[in-house]
Amino acid sequence: MTRRRAPAPGETARETVFTMDTSSVVFGIGATRDVGWHVRRLGASRVMVVTDAGLAGGRAVTSVLTSLKEAGVDIALFDDVAIEPTDTSFQRAIAFARDGRFDGYVAVGGGSVIDTAKAANLYATYPNDLLAYVNPPIGRGEDVPGPLAPLVAVPTTAGTGSETTGVAIFDVLSLHAKTGIAHRSLRPALGIVDPDNARGMPPMVAACSGLDVLCHAVESLTALPFNHRDAPPSPASRPAYQGANPVSDVWSSTAIRIVRDNLLRSIDDPDDDDARAQMMLAATYAGIGFGNAGVHLPHGMSYPVSGMVRTYRPAGYPESNAIVPHGMAVILTAPAVFRFTAPADPERHHRAAALLGVGDDVDPRDGEAVGEALAGALERIMLATGMPNGLASVGFDASDAPRLAAGTLPQHRVTKLSPRPADEADLVALFESALSYW
Repeated sequence: MTRRRAPAPGETARETVFTMDTSSVVFGIGATRDVGWHVRRLGASRVMVVTDAGLAGGRAVTSVLTSLKEAGVDIALFDDVAIEPTDTSFQRAIAFARDGRFDGYVAVGGGSVIDTAKAANLYATYPNDLLAYVNPPIGRGEDVPGPLAPLVAVPTTAGTGSETTGVAIFDVLSLHAKTGIAHRSLRPALGIVDPDNARGMPPMVAACSGLDVLCHAVESLTALPFNHRDAPPSPASRPAYQGANPVSDVWSSTAIRIVRDNLLRSIDDPDDDDARAQMMLAATYAGIGFGNAGVHLPHGMSYPVSGMVRTYRPAGYPESNAIVPHGMAVILTAPAVFRFTAPADPERHHRAAALLGVGDDVDPRDGEAVGEALAGALERIMLATGMPNGLASVGFDASDAPRLAAGTLPQHRVTKLSPRPADEADLVALFESALSYW
């Protein structure tokens, strides 16, 4: 073990500590039936159930409401979550939460729903203007003053892993860009991961959700290692996204392997219960991995892609407005990014490639060859899952690259975890490289 040494005059000390935080998780078919018992165990008696209109009458929400009623929990249903939440949709949920005076929250849905519940819980518990706790430079990054009410997250997609993370992502409409709130206090007290709740996902939704899992895992495995960051001035300043570390590596690596073996099966055969369960498990594994290590450039670059979409509407999504789903926005930049970052840390990128079944014939020290192997594997997965051929296929062209780069630059929470720093010119070039792949 390397001992911490005192920094030389003018030198900043490097980090020598990493933490491991996650929500408690209950996994298994039928686990949703027990949500009322868990809510009571956590001490809540009046809860806000958060979902979206498309799920409100479905099996998962019905099961949750039934279990809560049987446990004697007082319920108020909020079903006005926006897919890909915005500052406006967050404010609607926050107002509902403040008026309801709840002592607990239950989120039933994908990442949009769970993130909305996190924000409602935070701002109802500690009222403030919306940008107070938002990541700088868009927000002020104020510390969350204390613990929140218990939140139970019941995911219905095999995607975000939001049931394990302390992050809530949303669009700032006036900026046409995504940002978020990141703090350990936002983590749900419990994630109930029931594979039955993901039954019936349209193929494109399953594909985008699964590719988000894959990018979470590959980005956290290849992120800047925790001990390459500057040490924080105090433990309270240690970020939730702290860089790749030995524990996050285990979760992320396992998630990559599971996605490799099950993503196409789960899309091609919606009745393949085992593949669906494995993808739900992979989403949770990847959530634990990136919830501690963080993600980097593909996620940072995805935010302006989603925020600046003009007319694109994918199959399987009910939104009447134009939308590039989050998982799609991330994978569309990923091959270009990993070609760029691999030379900075060939070993970690080679590990990711090997977990996807490629790169055996590549020298792990040859960053360009490793990056090509990893990017090529991702491109083949994109083709197999029906993803668009790069950003041009969702309505962008080279003239958009400077604006997309400008929208990425404020995403310090994730971009600073890139193993290879990317300035504005680098980002413009990356967006241009991501316009098409085949």
